[in-house]
Amino acid sequence: MDSIIFDLDGTIWDSVDTILDAWNSSIQKCLAGKMQLTRVDLEGVMGLQADDISKKLFPTLDEELRKKVMDECFNADGEYIKKQGGQLYPNVKEVLSRLSKKFKLFIVSNCQEGYIEAFYEYHQLEKYFLDFENAGRTGLSKGENIKLLMERNNLQSSVYVGDTAGDLKAARFAGIPFVYAEYGFGTVIEYDYVIERFDKLLEIF
Repeated sequence: MDSIIFDLDGTIWDSVDTILDAWNSSIQKCLAGKMQLTRVDLEGVMGLQADDISKKLFPTLDEELRKKVMDECFNADGEYIKKQGGQLYPNVKEVLSRLSKKFKLFIVSNCQEGYIEAFYEYHQLEKYFLDFENAGRTGLSKGENIKLLMERNNLQSSVYVGDTAGDLKAARFAGIPFVYAEYGFGTVIEYDYVIERFDKLLEIF
């Protein structure tokens, strides 16, 4: 194995409370307070691509308004995250530091462009990762982005660490083993490895 590719939300950190503040502020602007999201609402769409999120959260809005609301939400959450960050899971910095000495580390997420950069900026973790990719930048599925990143970095033997069925699907599409972070947002019944805490990665790798 030469590398570990990580999902972000539900795997490395929990940023739901920060995103909730950002998105409800944006919804207030766009919809004049006609609706408000809850933490449960956001947990239910973690890991999905933007269009799927918008359809699930705002099913009654027409497509044009739905896009406007989502654009406002995404613009706001990058700024909020730069200022407030999210909640790193226990021992993330120590584990990343140790893993980065043995493996090349990367992030592939379904987030919008600028989100991973905001995560780096607030928590100062960029030094542990060599590259990243996201759906907001490429418009591709997570599996396609994993393959793109692997090709770009000439990776021969990677694993993908994530917390949802979508992450499993992406790893299978890319043809690499899947490590299920069961402490995250999703429920997955098929995996190659499972960790109940982030630092359990050190026992596997």
